[in-house]
Amino acid sequence: MGNAQMTRIPVIAGNWKMHCTRAEARALVAALTPLILDARGREIIVAPPFTALETVSRAITGTPIRLAAQNLHYEPKGAFTGEVSAAMLRDAGCAAVIIGHSERRQYFGETDGGVNRKIRAALDAGLMPIVCVGETLAERDGGQMTAVIERQVRGAWSDLAPDAISRCVVAYEPVWAIGTGRTASPAQAQEVHRLIRQLTASIASDSLASALRILYGGSVKPDNIDGLMTQADVDGALVGGASLNAEDFARIVSFTAAG
Repeated sequence: MGNAQMTRIPVIAGNWKMHCTRAEARALVAALTPLILDARGREIIVAPPFTALETVSRAITGTPIRLAAQNLHYEPKGAFTGEVSAAMLRDAGCAAVIIGHSERRQYFGETDGGVNRKIRAALDAGLMPIVCVGETLAERDGGQMTAVIERQVRGAWSDLAPDAISRCVVAYEPVWAIGTGRTASPAQAQEVHRLIRQLTASIASDSLASALRILYGGSVKPDNIDGLMTQADVDGALVGGASLNAEDFARIVSFTAAG
């Protein structure tokens, strides 16, 4: 995978979750921008809450930062009170969207089938899906990790053409490592990333799987990013809390995988 990894442009995405008013979002982008202007060879994404999308879109104009949303509805329009469509996200300046985050699955009942529909809606609108998969502590301790990841990956890619899959990014989130301070070791992350790549190869093709970017998302911090990025199948990070601190996020963006 070494040569293939060289061709996969790393992605560092910051998921701000339910944080930041518009003023706070402007301040965060203003602090972050000068710290990452020299970053090369990596894709930088921030995902503010819906209310700050347009504000951040304006603030990042002319910078290397791209905009993502944290969720979307799979229908293009209609009587879905409180929901936001892919076209609305594009209109607000988004280039990408997070789909199936563990918190969406855990707190809001998102299903593998719903994730698949959202991926289709995002792709139809020209948005890059950042598709989240991952197991809970109980599932890992119960020896179900492989089965859970396989179910989620197969559900996500269900009936998608290879070309559609190739336009997606995957984020592996060990749910047991999110917000707990626990982090999967680089070797644990690599094991699951390799599994995701192998599953995708069996569903689509080896060449598509070798080009698929797979991010790690579980308590990523400045002091663990370098070790994670040395792994052959880790192509970046989906960053939670550390993305709310400009210095911390900039350090993660400027990771070094020399190891």
